[in-house]
Amino acid sequence: MNKRKNSEAERLNLLERLYLPEIARGLAITLKQMFKPKFTRQYPEERWEPTGSYRGRPVLVVENDVERCVACGLCARVCPALAIEVQAAETALEKERYPERFEINMLRCIFCGFCEEVCPEEAIVMSKDYELTFESQADAIYGKDRLLTPIAELRDRLEFLKDFR
Repeated sequence: MNKRKNSEAERLNLLERLYLPEIARGLAITLKQMFKPKFTRQYPEERWEPTGSYRGRPVLVVENDVERCVACGLCARVCPALAIEVQAAETALEKERYPERFEINMLRCIFCGFCEEVCPEEAIVMSKDYELTFESQADAIYGKDRLLTPIAELRDRLEFLKDFR
């Protein structure tokens, strides 16, 4: 191993060993950025429209007035922040189960997208919502009433996911 280190060190000239070219390259990048025109968005008047790849607030997909979720609980198990809670119940529909209670604690959610990746039914999707405000901790717990979103509003994200996979 020492021979390998010595051979690598012998190939570098004096300037490369002092890292001066790399420091100069870093300073050049910084100077380029300093003289670029500044960009400021006048937020609430000018709203930012996220692309399909943006991971905003997680929502449950509703298709034909029926939620896609089959209450398998994979999203709750994979969530690193333990923000999702699912309670299953039986249904007479063809999917057999549905989430009787589905809650996401938005104060805990880290918007990682693991829940979306693991869902076999594409029932939970990261939306484009980025404005989240709460007056109390209880307001931050989103139940099914606040999570259910029609599929028409999520077309961009679902198309991105199909292309991504």
